[in-house]
Amino acid sequence: MSINAQLIDQRVEGVVARVGERLQAEVGIRNDADKLKSAAFVFLVAQTLMELDDDEVLDGLVDGGGDFGIDAIYFGSPDDGEFQVTLLQGKYKRSLDGDSTFPEGGIDKMFGAIRTIFDPNASYTANRRLKRQVEEIRSLIREGNIPAVRIVLCNNGRKWNDVCEGRIRQAGFGDLVRWEYAGPGELVGLLRKKRDVQTRVQLSGRALVEDYAFMRAMVGRMSVLELARLFDEHGDVLLDRNIRRYLGLTVRVNDNIAATLKDPDQRGKFYFYNNGITIVCTKFAYNALSERDWIVQITGLQIVNGGQTSKTIQHIQQEVGPEIGSAQVMVRIYELPLDDEELVQRITEATNSQSPVELRDLRSNDQIQKNLTESIQPLGYTYRRQRFDNAPGPSDITSTTAAEAVLAVWRHRPHSARFASKDHFGKFYDLIFTPALNGPQVVIAVLLLRIAENKRKRPPEGAPDFLQYASRFIAMLMGEYLLGDLGQPLAGLTHRTFADAHMLVEQKGEVYFQRALETIRAKLDEEFATTEPTLQKLSATFRRADLVEKLRGGRSISIDLPIGGPVQTSPDTRG
Repeated sequence: MSINAQLIDQRVEGVVARVGERLQAEVGIRNDADKLKSAAFVFLVAQTLMELDDDEVLDGLVDGGGDFGIDAIYFGSPDDGEFQVTLLQGKYKRSLDGDSTFPEGGIDKMFGAIRTIFDPNASYTANRRLKRQVEEIRSLIREGNIPAVRIVLCNNGRKWNDVCEGRIRQAGFGDLVRWEYAGPGELVGLLRKKRDVQTRVQLSGRALVEDYAFMRAMVGRMSVLELARLFDEHGDVLLDRNIRRYLGLTVRVNDNIAATLKDPDQRGKFYFYNNGITIVCTKFAYNALSERDWIVQITGLQIVNGGQTSKTIQHIQQEVGPEIGSAQVMVRIYELPLDDEELVQRITEATNSQSPVELRDLRSNDQIQKNLTESIQPLGYTYRRQRFDNAPGPSDITSTTAAEAVLAVWRHRPHSARFASKDHFGKFYDLIFTPALNGPQVVIAVLLLRIAENKRKRPPEGAPDFLQYASRFIAMLMGEYLLGDLGQPLAGLTHRTFADAHMLVEQKGEVYFQRALETIRAKLDEEFATTEPTLQKLSATFRRADLVEKLRGGRSISIDLPIGGPVQTSPDTRG
């Protein structure tokens, strides 16, 4: 038996125990041990590879009849006319010997799925969950956005054989589709707890070392082959303290890195084009008697900036070979006190702040975030302003959930709450987290959004198709109804009125939901009086800002900015 397969099986059983009931109720998986374990395996892979929370993973699962070989599908909002799509297919066997290769038939099905999903004119039959996702993707494509497709094939055995590899290369998708494999070995490596990396790096030429109070810094350069070797040996454990994620070669910055490394005439200039790598560690040592080309022994190595560069270099090295060795990259090595987490975070923030990726982490120590933690705790909830390994419980509110709920419910931007999530801690941050925002407002917004989202995930009998796209709009209307019954403006929702507001959510949440549903239904009847409201059209409708004004009786959006008081803006002028 394969030890890695056994370890993964234990994890899968844990997923079944934790979310098995939700897999049945929300995804429609039959109460069958094998079916549940297969779905739990896909759940585990999606959560491990993409670092999603339970709700996000479940929302993307589409396993069931009429899925044409896809078990899960995830996609993001467009960015500069491009959006990322991940299709995941899993094969899970009872046997834990780890000998089964990924089947050729599964790859054939994925070929067909790619050609179907991304061609808006192709006809198909699919289950309800998959159809909702496909039509939303097609709607984005029809608006001129280009999908960057990532295929993840996973099993508890071995990778597909060379014949299948040849077929993938000859399928004609080229650089438009990226294929990945996730087996027991890969998954166990990703699931490993953070460990203390002890290794060495070979520098090129001269380097500079400076001593500070209880700290040291080394600045030098090394061949990109040396960086690729580090990742071949240690994998993504080198990035445990890096707030970024490897976004793939479809991201523009990585395209430029790849192009430079592939061009023999440009490789020698790579050092001047790239910002370099920042490493933090607990100790480094070198032969100071040598003038150059030091071999540096490093304990506790972590790359806190340059993760995308590193992963791209590793990928291109595997594709091109040792010829890329002439490219050099700057490296900064900081020896820091073992327990100074705040310093590591500040270095990470400073070296990553040029990009909005994972800005939630950069904002986690803002005074506003700290204030919300203190304001929410007495209400019986826990505010998670930083990421945690374990899944949030019913009384936990993550900062990402808070941002989405507040933007939808109180800032009247439900379309931005869903489709501009990458900007919640960027350009929308000051709009969402104003100095006037308090814990009671956050909690009530989250509870209202939870009601709407639970209805979307477990639609009642006869639920309209638009419910799959409208939960943030419904939550916005529910917030207006609640404030009306509370007899307070938003500013009046404080710790003094929280108990009454919380009681209204518990007693009238269902009433608010049904009222909002009927309001939206009436507006859509007007919107589609002369045309058929297809899923693609519905998806596009709920991405528009003008629908907000129509639902709110023609009132423009009132936004409480941190400076200057309430400002009236047209719904389509921001974000």
